[in-house]
Amino acid sequence: MMNWVTVDSEQPKQPIDVWNASAGTVVEGDLDLSDSHIQHLPEQLTVTGCLTLDGCLSLHELPSGLRCYKLSARGSALRSIPADIQVQSRLDLSDCVQLEALPAGLKVGTLIVAGCSSLRTLPEGFDIYFLDMTRCTRITSFPGHGRERMGRLIARECTALRELPNWLRGVGLLDVSGCSALQALPEQLQVAGWIDLADTAITELPASMQGTALRWRSVLIDEHIAFRPHEIQADEVLKEKNVERRRVLLERMGHERFVEQVQPETLDTDVDPGGLRRLLRIQMANDEPLFLLAVQCPSTGRQYTLRVPPTMQTCHQAAAWIAGFDNPDDYHPALES
Repeated sequence: MMNWVTVDSEQPKQPIDVWNASAGTVVEGDLDLSDSHIQHLPEQLTVTGCLTLDGCLSLHELPSGLRCYKLSARGSALRSIPADIQVQSRLDLSDCVQLEALPAGLKVGTLIVAGCSSLRTLPEGFDIYFLDMTRCTRITSFPGHGRERMGRLIARECTALRELPNWLRGVGLLDVSGCSALQALPEQLQVAGWIDLADTAITELPASMQGTALRWRSVLIDEHIAFRPHEIQADEVLKEKNVERRRVLLERMGHERFVEQVQPETLDTDVDPGGLRRLLRIQMANDEPLFLLAVQCPSTGRQYTLRVPPTMQTCHQAAAWIAGFDNPDDYHPALES
């Protein structure tokens, strides 16, 4: 026999640490158990609305036969997901750091596993339209089969991800920014909207993606900025009117090469174990001035520059800020490198 429960969403939420519902309970509406100490849910539970388990640190598994329209378990202690779970719309498992695997054949409209740092793989044969796997740092590749066309794939900062699957044919929006091990994209992949490829090792687009809109941490760019940064000149940076795009140009060109091509104002000089240090100021149109500390490595003799806040007045203050000291008087390194 089904046990029907109606939840009054107008009433203030009451904390529930022990819920003595029977197997087969059906909850009409939403069920919010967030931040409770609940350890178990009844088998064959059905929630017609949204089941919220955010912050449930005593709940390590979900019951078999669980059905709901939406499920949110952000920051919970879930370690596994039952193979027969049915979530119609949205499954949000963000920051479930103990979650290591998902059931094969998982089907849901939106899956969010951002920050699931223990998750080693995506489910074989998944059917997911919107996928957010941001900061899933243990995932190295995709399973052998999955949905061929997706609306949105967010794989931001998946630093171990080496490749996207060859079976993936089309994506509406693709964000692989911060995937430092990703060197290439599948030859047949098509992206209808844009791809964000900041801080990846991708050096060119496949023929199937020629003309695809490119982004660098959400800033619209072109292939010249993305794949040929060695061609960027200081004059191009200084003439760029869009502040965000100018910052990307400067990042891609590199501070050292930029300083070589402009005439920065020297605000302060001193000497450290590596040699001469200079605090430089470069005026930027429609933006705050660019402040840089130019130093030399005492081991290699290589000169490099580090960006510092425009409030810096001396080389020592800038070096202290880089080292994490708010008060430069507290910064007395034996050897700076």
